[in-house]
Amino acid sequence: MAEKSNKVLLQVKGLKVAYGGIQAVKGVDFEVREGELVSLIGSNGAGKTTTMKAITGTLGMNDGDIHYLGESIKGKGAWDLVKKGLVMVPEGRGVFARMTITENLQMGAYTRRDKAGILADIEKMFTIFPRLRERKDQLAGTMSGGEQQMLAMGRALMSQPKVLLLDEPSMGLSPIMVDKIFEVVRDVYALGVTILLVEQNASRALAIADRGYVMESGLITMAGPGQELLNDPKVRAAYLGE
Repeated sequence: MAEKSNKVLLQVKGLKVAYGGIQAVKGVDFEVREGELVSLIGSNGAGKTTTMKAITGTLGMNDGDIHYLGESIKGKGAWDLVKKGLVMVPEGRGVFARMTITENLQMGAYTRRDKAGILADIEKMFTIFPRLRERKDQLAGTMSGGEQQMLAMGRALMSQPKVLLLDEPSMGLSPIMVDKIFEVVRDVYALGVTILLVEQNASRALAIADRGYVMESGLITMAGPGQELLNDPKVRAAYLGE
């Protein structure tokens, strides 16, 4: 696991995002430091995915700024940010359905030129995700949702991210596969990858987080260590049904 440091890798300041006449994100501030796993929780429609899209340059921002590695990335495209190590696994996985698992992993390394390193990293992905090795020549579109989620995470790791953004990785999966995905998130974190995790599954997301933020109606309403938020009566009442 990477040592925690006070070095801020990702900082969001006063972010506002509107689309379709709706102010989805109304001015949020948060940060992710090197070696951390930070969870951003909230109900459906809170603005979590919109925030992730703004960070990764796939959706424009109306106001505020985002700093990555100490520099503003406002107006930068996703293609630039991936090269700099800011990588997202999108909600809904987005695998290349008509490509094999191996080809999907190779696509994750599209910006790299180190052939030997790419081959070594594909082997590493097969070690982290043994199920992918078993199906390496299978078309991605024929796999289960959980297997596709593993592939999407593996593909993202192939780009050697400095910060990995995971958007709702457990959505729509069976309880057994949810267990497996959170196990994998912990394993990836243990490799030293800094992670920003967006989840509706608040209990699971906060249980593995160093720090967490609660988002409601486009605003950050609570923040603190993951375990503290997990034990907070307001969080438990709103998100854990207690």
